[in-house]
Amino acid sequence: MIRARLVAASIFSFSLAAGAALVAQAPPAPDLQPILAGRNITPPLHGEASIQVQWPPATHREKDTVITKITVKNMSSGPLKGFTVNQPWYNKDGAVVASAKATVPGLFKPEEVQTLTLELPYKTGMDRNNYTFEHANGSVKKPETVAKIEMPSDAKGAPAKAAAPAKK
Repeated sequence: MIRARLVAASIFSFSLAAGAALVAQAPPAPDLQPILAGRNITPPLHGEASIQVQWPPATHREKDTVITKITVKNMSSGPLKGFTVNQPWYNKDGAVVASAKATVPGLFKPEEVQTLTLELPYKTGMDRNNYTFEHANGSVKKPETVAKIEMPSDAKGAPAKAAAPAKK
């Protein structure tokens, strides 16, 4: 009986020593750095947004496609997520016959200028249209209409370059 207790005690002490050795051999934990360390992140705006709009000179038709280009500037204090322009078209009776939609990809930053292109197939009976603006976290108050949208300046004070038109 004493011999059995000695064997059990020696096995127990051996397993404790082996466990301690395994813990001592474990590699050190990696030095974790926060992903956003040193970055200034502004969360998207929640609530009512403010924008400026430069209306197109005219909506035009190319073959069987109606095309409208609208220039929009974010005048809100924060970036807008999921900024969208909807353009429903109505017939003479006031029923919706077609609709176009354009969205700013990613975040629409404050003072940023975007040109959105709304395209939809032409349908007989299209008489007049309307525009609605929205974003993912709230509404957009009535847009301020301006004759020409001022392009923001870059950090050096020079005017920002406009994007080159896409070649067909």
